[in-house]
Amino acid sequence: MRTHAAAWRAILSLLSATMLLVMMAAGPAVADEHTLVVCADPNDLPFSNRAGQGFENQLAQLLARELGAHVRYVWWAQRRGYVRATLNESKCDLWPGVASGIDNVMASQPYYRSTYVFVSRADRHLTGLSLDDPRLHQLAIGVQMIGNNATNTPPAHALARRGVIDNIHGYMLYGQYDRPNPSANIVRAVERGEIDVALVWGPLAGYFAQLSPVRLHLEPVTPSSDGPLPMVYAISVGVRPGNTQLRDRIDQILKRDKPWIDRLLRSYHVPPAA
Repeated sequence: MRTHAAAWRAILSLLSATMLLVMMAAGPAVADEHTLVVCADPNDLPFSNRAGQGFENQLAQLLARELGAHVRYVWWAQRRGYVRATLNESKCDLWPGVASGIDNVMASQPYYRSTYVFVSRADRHLTGLSLDDPRLHQLAIGVQMIGNNATNTPPAHALARRGVIDNIHGYMLYGQYDRPNPSANIVRAVERGEIDVALVWGPLAGYFAQLSPVRLHLEPVTPSSDGPLPMVYAISVGVRPGNTQLRDRIDQILKRDKPWIDRLLRSYHVPPAA
């Protein structure tokens, strides 16, 4: 009997060790049972900052509550290659705001769609603009720039394709990172009258326009696509490829709490797109 008991203990120990190895290889749905590790930019309102004032911070808190976890941030400036350096290096469980079709990410269902917008001072009466408007050849125009190697925002490419080049003023999407919210410089340039109109990603434009001391006018960039370049994007929560369990749980939360999320986005003045 003692021999049989010892044999069973050995077998059970082997099975337990095997199961532990399988679980370690598979990896947890979140960092641990009580922590949701979120990668976010520490200086990029209206999306996120260290003080938790962005709508992506608020969304992360919602997801954590619903998952029975608390949030731990990995702060990472949203530069080119940020997904590869964060999610794909397993530094975090999710990034709360990625384009739905981005490569190398498992994306949730979209939780909002927005558009690039024309931003101008209301007292300039520059209404009804489109990418094909002849006025764009005479106006001082601001566009968001990503780099100098042809990887720029869709409006920048669309204007260049139409020959609107000499009157363009570029504002780096990243800007001087030692200052608060550097990507907002393009909206502030419109506010100060340094440029006549800017083509800006909608959530950024909507948030800082409502903080402006002068009234700014926003309207969607049309047409909504320029060949292969869309002006409208769906935005999702990104998780690591293969983490289907976490993605599916996030989808359930986004669906169940959609009314709350919609109110959150409205409070940050995110321009919706159809």
